[in-house]
Amino acid sequence: MSSPKVADMTVADLKALIRQVVREELQGEQSPPAIDVDKLREVMASIDRHRWTPPPGAPSVVELLREDRDR
Repeated sequence: MSSPKVADMTVADLKALIRQVVREELQGEQSPPAIDVDKLREVMASIDRHRWTPPPGAPSVVELLREDRDR
C-alpha cells in the first residue's frame, strides 16, 4: 500500500498524521546523552581564545548596517 500524498489529504487527515508522528517521536525519545565536562570545557576555552573584540571606537553592527543601507 502506498502512502497518500499530502496534497491529496484533507486538513483533518494531515492533522491526524502530524499527531501520530509527534506521538511516535515522543514515545521513542531517549534520555539525552551524558555531557562530557572535559570536552565542554575545551570547547568553551576554544571559544574564548577565538573571540574577537573590536577596537575601541569601531562602529557597531547597527551603524555598519545603516551605512550599508544608505549607500
